[in-house]
Amino acid sequence: MSEATNNSEEVPDHVAARNQPAERSQRPTTGHRGVRIGSAGDGTETLTEEMKNKNIAIDIRQVTKADRAAIVALDAEVTGTEKPKYWTDILDRFAGHDQQTHSCFLVATSEDDKIVGFIVGEIRAWEFGSPPCGWLLVVSVSPRHREHGIGGLLLEALCKELKKAGVTTVRTMVLGNDKVNLSFFRSAGLAAGPYIELEKRLD
Repeated sequence: MSEATNNSEEVPDHVAARNQPAERSQRPTTGHRGVRIGSAGDGTETLTEEMKNKNIAIDIRQVTKADRAAIVALDAEVTGTEKPKYWTDILDRFAGHDQQTHSCFLVATSEDDKIVGFIVGEIRAWEFGSPPCGWLLVVSVSPRHREHGIGGLLLEALCKELKKAGVTTVRTMVLGNDKVNLSFFRSAGLAAGPYIELEKRLD
């Protein structure tokens, strides 16, 4: 996916983000909080049935640069490839900036503040004539914390942020033979769109 181009048309307001890294005892949140059943707090309705049954509490918040090592480690665990420079570049783009951004990088943390999942998205405008829309770049959940609905909560939180920023559509790309992710996205309401991906090998 190419970088968004900036024409004279205005792109919707940026996805809200807390730009200053927070102390661990005062973690920034987006307003999407999974709270253990029986506890008081906002967002109890975001708990999935699996989380309710297993008494699991999850917070979803904006990423900070202090999360770099945990992000690199989780991505390496899931993909089998460690990519520290890639994630450093992503965090430079998505976290800790004062200027307006059209990006959103959310992390899901457990009660002990360990990152168990993350999702990255941004608003892009006028690529191939497409009006401003949200692009989901990656969603990842620790293998030890799957089957609890965390990926679905992350996607729901990202979509809420993108909608607040003014877009009405979110897109992503999936390998045609990736049945697990295809099933996940279809269950979340994503379906084939109007564009077809084309490519050519440069041998």
